[in-house]
Amino acid sequence: MTQAPGDNAAHRFPVSVKGVLFVDDRVVLLRNERDEWELPGGKLELDEEPDVCVVREIEEELSLAARHPRLLDTWLYTIVPGVTVLIVTYGMAPLNGVTPVVSHEHKEVRLFDLAAVEGLPMPEGYRRSIRVWAEVLRAER
Repeated sequence: MTQAPGDNAAHRFPVSVKGVLFVDDRVVLLRNERDEWELPGGKLELDEEPDVCVVREIEEELSLAARHPRLLDTWLYTIVPGVTVLIVTYGMAPLNGVTPVVSHEHKEVRLFDLAAVEGLPMPEGYRRSIRVWAEVLRAER
């Protein structure tokens, strides 16, 4: 099979893998340097599967052992003009009775009730993933 002439010139995006994680029925969010709230996670390594990446990143950023990732959504996010990232979100098994610890990568970690998420400064794609995962968890109870 031959490659189309323009394939090498196609857009390339960094991939950021994020996890929706509930602790004691509240979603874990991190405040970044842009004063936005975001899901824990980070850049996909070249030799890494996305579901492995999200588990590793949550452990690094929150000192939590999150498990059982389930793919939720993918979308493009333009962080600033000229910088677009492919976001991949996973729902993680909920945890209870643990305390996330913020790493040096973020300003703050906080647990939010679902209703509070709607008013936070964050990309709509994160809110959508949080809502979807909350609905899945509610249905599984």
